[in-house]
Amino acid sequence: MMNAIVLLHRWLGIAFCLLFAMWFASGIVMHFVPFPSLTEAERSSGLATVAGREVRIAVADAVAASGIADATRVRLLQRSDGPVYVVSSPSRVRAVHASDGRDASVTSADVAVAIARDHARQRGLDAARAAMMAGADYDQWSVPNGFDRHRPLLRVALGDAAGTEVYVSSRTGEVVLDTTRSERGWNLAGSVLHWIYPTVLRSNWSLWDQVVSTLSLVAFIAATLGAVLGIIRIRIRRCGVSSPYRGWHALHHIIGLVATVFVLTWSFSGWLSMDHGRLFSRGELTPTEAGVVYAAPDWTTASPVGQPSAREVEWFAVTGVVYQRDRTGLASQALTKTGEAIRGRQVAFLGEKDVHDLTTRLAPGCGAPSVLADNDDYPAHSAVPGAPVYRSRCGDLWFDIDGADGRVLQRLDASRRAYRWFYSALHTLDFPVLMAHPRLRDILVVGLCLLGLAFSVTGIVIGWRRLRSTFAN
Repeated sequence: MMNAIVLLHRWLGIAFCLLFAMWFASGIVMHFVPFPSLTEAERSSGLATVAGREVRIAVADAVAASGIADATRVRLLQRSDGPVYVVSSPSRVRAVHASDGRDASVTSADVAVAIARDHARQRGLDAARAAMMAGADYDQWSVPNGFDRHRPLLRVALGDAAGTEVYVSSRTGEVVLDTTRSERGWNLAGSVLHWIYPTVLRSNWSLWDQVVSTLSLVAFIAATLGAVLGIIRIRIRRCGVSSPYRGWHALHHIIGLVATVFVLTWSFSGWLSMDHGRLFSRGELTPTEAGVVYAAPDWTTASPVGQPSAREVEWFAVTGVVYQRDRTGLASQALTKTGEAIRGRQVAFLGEKDVHDLTTRLAPGCGAPSVLADNDDYPAHSAVPGAPVYRSRCGDLWFDIDGADGRVLQRLDASRRAYRWFYSALHTLDFPVLMAHPRLRDILVVGLCLLGLAFSVTGIVIGWRRLRSTFAN
């Protein structure tokens, strides 16, 4: 039995030591440089004021023109070619011109460049040399599944000093992603390596999922076998413990013992990052719950009139009641409930009663919702600064609702709450006590990853020597 463990650890270690070194090194980069995205602050600042005088069709007519019968949200945006309604359902999105209901999808490079240039200027970016780069379903930075409803994406280079490139949705004409030269460079050494994210593999989600999940599991098994051997081979003497090995083997043994808990929990939680419902729940709404949350409302109650300074107007429904959301900035908005006696009365965010009315339709036994604290053990945040996130506890099932727009941010059952600790806390060290001391967390993350990297390097040296001696004979 022991000989089998030794052989398995030796050859799995040789096969995976480089992978471990890559994961630890790229993990440090990822901690400081996230994967490229368009933040809500960037998206919001890139919006122009809606030209209300050019809006000539009602919300209900826009929904009908879009052909999306199960529409759950409608937004009014200003584009370089005029205001457009963006109509969306859980699975589809489409834009129509607010002047006459014509299809507003983007197929022209000139229109894409004009949209990108206007977006950049609103954000104070230099767009004088903006030019079309490409239109494609996937590239290295647009592989996440969240962009599927916007494909193909139109990539426009701004030609500025930062090397900024923006991606325009062909479906809606919105800017949905931006990257800079610095982000792209660091992410090639960070996220792309860490997630094994080459475009050719990641564009096939199922294949990527199986490959990375299998590699992660086998790597964890190799680390576990090494931990067993490392503990068994400890020599206990009067002066303490020592290793029976010498040279690089001794370094590998000693560093491995020091790093055992971290390496095992990190590799295990890394494997769990690819769980996707295999062991833990996915946190998704059930079909019945989705039927409540995404029920199509009566859009004839929605008025197309927004505030004169609105940069985005959105209509959505909570328990069948349509709300109009006028956004004048990242942190400023006004909600108006339509179709009731209090029509015309504006508030900033949804209230506890609105949320309670929704969650009591989702599950029985829901208590009064409470506002989530910033340091909650199961954090959830609105995209709007200062907006409350409400938590409704329905027995063992929890729902977190965004007070800004009524979205369900989290569905937490016991399995999903456990996953938060087994994956997120163990892999990123986002324990509440450490999140309250970010500098200490940075030091721990970097220090532990460097320890893991040193451990991996000793394995690489030992593995290389073993391979040389094996093939030399």
